[in-house]
Amino acid sequence: MSAALQGPDLGVCYYPEQWPETLWAGDAARMVALGLSWVRIAEFAWARIEPEAGRFDWGWLDRAVETLGQAGLKVIMSTPTAAPPRWLVDRHPEILPVDDRGITRKFGSRRHYCFSSPRYRIEAARICRAVAERYGANPHVQAWQIDNEYGDHDTIHSYSDAAGAAFRDWLKARYGSIGALNTAWGTSFWAMTYADFAQIELPNNLVEEPSPTHLVDYLRFASDEVRAFNKAQVEVIRPLSPGRPITHNYMNQHTAFDHYELGQDLDIASWDVYPLGGLVHGRLPEADKARYLRVGDPDQTAFNHELYRTVGKGRVWVMEQQPGPVNWASHNQAPADGMVRLWTWLAYAHGVEMVSYFRWRQAPFAQEQFHAALMLPDNRPDQAHGEIERVAAERHLLPALGPRPAARVALVLDYASRWASQSLPQGATYRAAHIALDWYAALRRHGVDVDIIGQHSDVAPYDLVVAPDLLIVDDGFIQRLKAARTRVVFGPRSGSKTRDMQIPAGLAGGPLAPLIDLRVTRVESLPPYHREAVRYGNATRPGGKWRETVDSPEAVLATFEAGQRAASPALIGNDKCRYVATLPEPDLLARILTDALTWAGVDHLDDLGDLRITRRGNLGFAFNYGPDAAEVPAPRTARFLIGERRLGPVDVAVWDEGG
Repeated sequence: MSAALQGPDLGVCYYPEQWPETLWAGDAARMVALGLSWVRIAEFAWARIEPEAGRFDWGWLDRAVETLGQAGLKVIMSTPTAAPPRWLVDRHPEILPVDDRGITRKFGSRRHYCFSSPRYRIEAARICRAVAERYGANPHVQAWQIDNEYGDHDTIHSYSDAAGAAFRDWLKARYGSIGALNTAWGTSFWAMTYADFAQIELPNNLVEEPSPTHLVDYLRFASDEVRAFNKAQVEVIRPLSPGRPITHNYMNQHTAFDHYELGQDLDIASWDVYPLGGLVHGRLPEADKARYLRVGDPDQTAFNHELYRTVGKGRVWVMEQQPGPVNWASHNQAPADGMVRLWTWLAYAHGVEMVSYFRWRQAPFAQEQFHAALMLPDNRPDQAHGEIERVAAERHLLPALGPRPAARVALVLDYASRWASQSLPQGATYRAAHIALDWYAALRRHGVDVDIIGQHSDVAPYDLVVAPDLLIVDDGFIQRLKAARTRVVFGPRSGSKTRDMQIPAGLAGGPLAPLIDLRVTRVESLPPYHREAVRYGNATRPGGKWRETVDSPEAVLATFEAGQRAASPALIGNDKCRYVATLPEPDLLARILTDALTWAGVDHLDDLGDLRITRRGNLGFAFNYGPDAAEVPAPRTARFLIGERRLGPVDVAVWDEGG
């Protein structure tokens, strides 16, 4: 458990190998003067550490660690396995990943390796051991990062020969017999039957879509490969660097592997926060993207803070915080002046212990020349530098706070269910990640704190649990919900698939039976030019792009209006559980979820618009994402520590609620 913090620890990503050594000491001194205490290094430095096979050049890295440490910085040492050197690729080209077209991906960027390559597993463990033996006991090295951004550039899934062989071994272990696999995969359909595991190939380059179970099993296998790769490095580092926490830097809205499972082997979850790219590539309609162009989606970043706090078993860092325009999105706008400060306080408010900015100095060469940093390439401070300086000063205005306590509401994110909907989307516009974020945002707009949990999580602390897309249900999770005082709202498709990606024997929804009695007899995915109308209470509101026909003895709380199967249930429920049979448009979703809050006894505010508030201990935090000033809904007796009750655009307020 993390210690009490008086504001966030601050850090930066630094690349001594990219700059003349004459700059290092001055850089380190300026970092400390700015208020930074952590510095991450070496995640892409393999070629400098080992320029030829077996020949190590430690001198430059020894001096870098000493320079940074002597200045008063704590070093996060990285294992450099995200960028294998050219000589290794030349010696062992079989380590390269293969894309879904069967084309080998080449050297010249990063993440050019296949998780299933036995040779790369050996080489990764070898370089990890060399770095850990060198720096594991170094007093300046206070934490470790494994690799870098698993899955960036779509690199979780490789279709190499090694992956095929490993997949077949995985299937043998899972099913035991080829007959059991044929039954699970439904291979009698389209004469896909296998006589031996040796016949099974990876699910790419097929004429039509694969069996959904074939695809989901491959996605499960690929996730297990990532965890095994990561765990192997953790097991090297732990005995060589006792007492230092180990992390990995995850990414935004990335579900190609199970983050909860990977997190079991780590001490802290960290993630890389780039809100403006997330906005451009995200869920919001274009009008809202224009409104939030320079501030980002008001809910996407907080959603991920909550997720990774759970992944990290209560401990979360930001390893890379966007400081200005980036280079990798389809469009790369600059943050509004003040947003880096806002994002930093947002992180702390949501339980983040340390915020590290990417990067110290903007690179004047290579792929990321347009990626801003704290310093310009000519060594002058950029905009974020002054905003961080302000945060460092403001920290002293706050009392020390312990870990963020559990909220009263939780949202379920389940990776197996995400893979299930990827395998059988049943609609071109179905995006589970967007749906979950819509539900989260609908709650957050009413001032409600929301934890993100998995099916493994304890549900006892929560008055309300919402599950927007829980296709595959664990019986144990349902039983824990039944035993708890918690009330539950399930979205459409919940309980619709077995572990083998088949319709449950009692029809979709059947596994929810301990909580609610229903059967889904028909599903429709609807095109963008059509919207269902739903009658809820005294108003008719637009339904969404998904509609289910539900057979249930439970109370009908809302109905589809007019047209096809008019008056059929759109929302059903009992005293414990509710089920939504559509993907509601924003107005209907807000009504359903705010009513659920009242039903569960959770206090909430009127719609906050562009304002977001959250609480940590006795402190309240407000963040204004809008273009106009807004009134902070703090208690009348609140004592403001940062900011004021009338909060301007791109500004932060923090107040003490007492108690």
